[in-house]
Amino acid sequence: MSVKDKVAVIGVGYTRFGEHWEKDAEDLLIEAVYEALEDAGVTLQDVQAGWVGIFYDFTGCGGSTVSDILKWFGRPITRVENYCASGMDAFRNACFAVASGAYDVVLACGVEKILDQGSRGLPGIGEIGHPVYGSVSAPGMFALAATRCFHVHGWTREDLALVAVKNHRHGAAHPKAHFRREITVEDALRAPMIAYPLGRYDCCAVSDGAAALILARPEVARTCRHKDDYVLVKANALSVHTMLPMYQPGFDYLGWPATRDAARMAYAEAGIRNPREEISFAEVHDCFTITEILNYEDLGFCEKGEGVRFLREGIPYIDGKLPVNPSGGLKCFGHPIGATGCRMLVEVTKQLQGRADGLQVRDPRLGLAHNLGGAGTTASVTILGRRD
Repeated sequence: MSVKDKVAVIGVGYTRFGEHWEKDAEDLLIEAVYEALEDAGVTLQDVQAGWVGIFYDFTGCGGSTVSDILKWFGRPITRVENYCASGMDAFRNACFAVASGAYDVVLACGVEKILDQGSRGLPGIGEIGHPVYGSVSAPGMFALAATRCFHVHGWTREDLALVAVKNHRHGAAHPKAHFRREITVEDALRAPMIAYPLGRYDCCAVSDGAAALILARPEVARTCRHKDDYVLVKANALSVHTMLPMYQPGFDYLGWPATRDAARMAYAEAGIRNPREEISFAEVHDCFTITEILNYEDLGFCEKGEGVRFLREGIPYIDGKLPVNPSGGLKCFGHPIGATGCRMLVEVTKQLQGRADGLQVRDPRLGLAHNLGGAGTTASVTILGRRD
């Protein structure tokens, strides 16, 4: 079953991403959901069901997290957890519910409150690792991809730094980004090393935040506040591979099979033959700078091994042919895991409507959002388009 043109985004909302010491998960989710409801011009009682992306149990367990926070009882509400794609998978489930005809208006949202845990990096990540070498950090896992690409393709730390410079340039203009300061290549290269060759500016930060979207059947969308500029879902694909790629002799760390599979399915559903020419812009999962470069290749924006050339030619900049992470990406927003996918979809929606909060892409028609979770384990690719 395809969701293409059967689901509309009629309202979006999100918090500022960053350090929210004065707020808890309840405050963040309320802010995001009620902004989305206001944007859609509907009330919570108009919404028939909900899905929420939450990765960590300390943020919330089950659908009751949402029902208790919003005092929204008696509705079907489902918590979705799928590594870093939790929020976008919540959106995916909500899309199928509307496309099937089960509901007219639904909520897809995500929230995460991580910083209160007081740990370095992502809590619990040390539980994942090699049986002999032990636990590994998230930067440590993705550093393996960087060193492999250095060896095979001849890429350098300067190439990685260009991603950080680009995304910080974009994010400096976004009022809801965690980090709003431009950096130079020299800043990136001189920053403290986290996991060679990834320095501080090669890694996204841990942040708190929430994001929400109101979805509806197109017939309903034509009666709502954004009746003239609602956004249509063109495709939503999910691919899951192994959490232990190091056990697979054929895994080369030169890309992520889950992203390639999800992209292939999404393009087929949306009817896209040449993503580099047909996609107007993309919000991709730049948890690390090396990840964004590999995403260019895995999403079909360029050939294998050509990611750095694609970057150095200026194509993914805001004024390039295919802007990537015009919001500043995870590099500037950080990564509150359950909220990230929904935040990306909020960005894509507002760009397509011509009302981006940060830098606006020129006349976009199709926008792509991509999440990559685990050790390259889970990937979700969503394509949204203007109603015309």
